[in-house]
Amino acid sequence: MELERHDLGRGAWYALALGFVPDHEAVMAALVAELPLVQEPLTIAGKTYLTPRLTSWHGDPGCAYRYSGRVFEPSPWTPGLTALRDRLEATTGVRYHTVLANLYRGGDDAMGAHADNERELGPAAPDDVLIASVSLGAERRFVLVRNKDRADRVELLLGGGSLLVMGGATQRDWRHHVPRTKRPVGPRLNLTFRLFRAAAG
Repeated sequence: MELERHDLGRGAWYALALGFVPDHEAVMAALVAELPLVQEPLTIAGKTYLTPRLTSWHGDPGCAYRYSGRVFEPSPWTPGLTALRDRLEATTGVRYHTVLANLYRGGDDAMGAHADNERELGPAAPDDVLIASVSLGAERRFVLVRNKDRADRVELLLGGGSLLVMGGATQRDWRHHVPRTKRPVGPRLNLTFRLFRAAAG
């Protein structure tokens, strides 16, 4: 399957393939059944909130993830996640070290604006970060906004087995989010596969 690549300027880019997982509904059902999805508490600006979605973190040994003042140790790869990672490697030529699963149960579940620019991420955060994002289930808006010009944005509908790859300086110069929606919408499972410097080298 070919990825359609789009240049965002200054070394930032994304690539998109719709229908990357044609059997996405069955794959999503199997993953939801096997993943230890929970609603994590996160502390932001001194206040603790429950994430507005369910999550689970998986990866190779030694790939701990620091986020919002916490250290998350990865759970082992499950059979379903391993199969998706193998499919990704065949398409992108890259072996990913970790994956974060986010289950959006409905329109009230969302992801705030952020960049995945933590120092652990590779190949070389923040100037070069490679992330492959697989979206199963219902379509949701995914919004990329340039840091220095919020009028410069890209809006995509991701779901239905789509694959979005973000690379280069995208995490340095852009932020992304999944906004809430009031329209009726089914569940969506997003899986973001990442490279880790420690695992790479």
